Amino acid sequence: MKLHPVDLFLFSCTCLLLCAATPVRAAIRREAEALVNWKDSLAGADGSLGSWSLANSTSLCSWTHISCNSAGHVTGLDITDRSLNGTLDRFDCSAFPHLENLILFRNGLYGTIPAGIGNLTSLVGLNISRNPYLSGAIPRSIGQLKHLVVLRLENLGLDGTLPEEIGNMTSLEVLTLRSVTLTGSIPLTIGMLVKLRKLILDYNNLTGSIPLEIGNMTELQELSFSRNYLEGQLPGTLSHLIKLQDMYLSENQLGGHTFPELGNSSLLRMVDIRMNNFSGMFPSSICVGGALRYLMAAYNGFTGIHKQTFQNCTNLKYVSFTANNIVADLRDCFGEHSRQLEVLAFSQNQLYGSILADESETFPCNYTLLLFLDLSNNALDGSLPKCLWDMPSLEFMDLSSNSFTGVVPFSRTCQDTLSNLHLANNHFTGTFPLALKKCKNLITLDLGGNSFSDDFTNFTGMVHEEKSNDDVEYEEKIQIVWKNVDYAYTTTITGLVGIDLSGNFLSQEIPGGLTTLLGIRYLNLSGNHLSGCIPEDIGNLLLLESLDLSRNQLTGEIPPSFAGLKSISALNLSSNGLSGRIPTSNQLQTLVDPSIYSNNLGLCGFPLEDCVSSATSTQSETSQAEDREKLWFYCFVAAGFIFGFWLYCGIFFFRSETWRCAFYQHVDNLQGRVTKKI
Repeated sequence: MKLHPVDLFLFSCTCLLLCAATPVRAAIRREAEALVNWKDSLAGADGSLGSWSLANSTSLCSWTHISCNSAGHVTGLDITDRSLNGTLDRFDCSAFPHLENLILFRNGLYGTIPAGIGNLTSLVGLNISRNPYLSGAIPRSIGQLKHLVVLRLENLGLDGTLPEEIGNMTSLEVLTLRSVTLTGSIPLTIGMLVKLRKLILDYNNLTGSIPLEIGNMTELQELSFSRNYLEGQLPGTLSHLIKLQDMYLSENQLGGHTFPELGNSSLLRMVDIRMNNFSGMFPSSICVGGALRYLMAAYNGFTGIHKQTFQNCTNLKYVSFTANNIVADLRDCFGEHSRQLEVLAFSQNQLYGSILADESETFPCNYTLLLFLDLSNNALDGSLPKCLWDMPSLEFMDLSSNSFTGVVPFSRTCQDTLSNLHLANNHFTGTFPLALKKCKNLITLDLGGNSFSDDFTNFTGMVHEEKSNDDVEYEEKIQIVWKNVDYAYTTTITGLVGIDLSGNFLSQEIPGGLTTLLGIRYLNLSGNHLSGCIPEDIGNLLLLESLDLSRNQLTGEIPPSFAGLKSISALNLSSNGLSGRIPTSNQLQTLVDPSIYSNNLGLCGFPLEDCVSSATSTQSETSQAEDREKLWFYCFVAAGFIFGFWLYCGIFFFRSETWRCAFYQHVDNLQGRVTKKI
């Protein structure tokens, strides 16, 4: 039969389609077999991968965690947080030439990343993060993934170096290798990743210097090398990164002078260079674009700040230069630069001058937004301006260890936000700041090492009102450095956590209101002139961990309720006039150092010498009386013997009766006087 030309054309097309479909079906079958083969090597995969079965391989695209293209090939495999337990050894990468996304985030994979990963040449996204037992090195074959745009390998147990072949992945835009224990130096080939927008290599063991080639990545927006062992100076080529927004270089060993163009990017909003060895003047160009919001430069060796450094920092929220060697006038450091400043930390420097030149000035920062102010351990002087206490958002203020003088000018009210106040080790005088009793949200109060005087105020106003049982208490973690000891704890207890009023001239009795602050953990009233007794209900402070009442004039007994201090771990009651028995409890018995009770002549009991009981005292007095009677008896016997001896001798020495009578009379008189004396 002769076929019509049209029929012949259709027949030919059908044959061609059948011929083409055969290898496609074979390839899809191979993909299904590879997936099932890998599934069989995994423990506990039946639950999440139950649909993976060769019995329904024709519906591969309906399997869980699988996505396909129009031809039915696997293009995506996303198994996130499914507790897969096994290796990648039986994952046949060559079976998936069309795979574009492989995501195995947060599972229980172990073993190594197979070298065959380089066969996934169509990959665009690869994420094997949060598999902490995956070990070994990053295979060099990873450089074959030239279409890869996103590579995320975070929180793995890898070791070895970052291979130089990383530079071949020229399509990369995101590279995050956080906390994978990489060693060695950053390869110079990393500069070939000119499309990279995010480079995260922090929390590793990288050494060497930051390569100059880093400046080639002009599209870079985020750079993070924190927590490594990088050293040397910052390369000047960093100034080429004109799109850089966030730079994290903290906790390395970088040093030397920073280049002047550090802030060359007009988009720069975050600079974190804490805990390095940088020195010299801080670069004045840091705010050239006006976008900077967070500047963290603590624990370095910077020696100065240009007066105009923060002139354009109109969006600055956070500034920290803690623990540097900055010598400057305080007001030259920040000036009228910020309208939104929230955190200002310049402690442990050599700042001088006063906060305000006179009371007519206003505080330099926009104090309506200031949350955290730390100027401690400097050489600041003068008096404190009253406007400090009118900041409506202030939560933390530390002005301790300076040379401030005068009276603390508290206003009539205390802002509800104020939770931490440290004014210790200055030269403040006057009476105890009575306005503090209105600060109901204080967590720590440190006024030690000043010259506050007068009587001690009532603290009952600092106690929070009781909440109903229906209210949900706010829980937060508090970090406190208390007398050079670092404390961290989670609390849901309202009220003060710590009070330090040591080294002042406070007098009279300890106020009973202190025992109503049930959330207090640290109390130091040492080195004052407090008198009277320890409050009877001090045992109510069940959370109290540290108590120092030493070097006062306290008298009386330690109250029995003292045994109720279930959390006490640091105690000092020395150098007072306390007496009586030391209370005992399981917790107090752990405080074995006797010096905590020293210089209290009337105290006894553990860990000092045992107290003498009344029964023992009576028995001792009886024994002493008996000993005295025996002594008198022996004395009389001895005296009688002596007198008798002299009488006997007198018979022979005085033959005249007149002399003998006179001698006997003298002996009788002598005996009478001796007996009277005894």
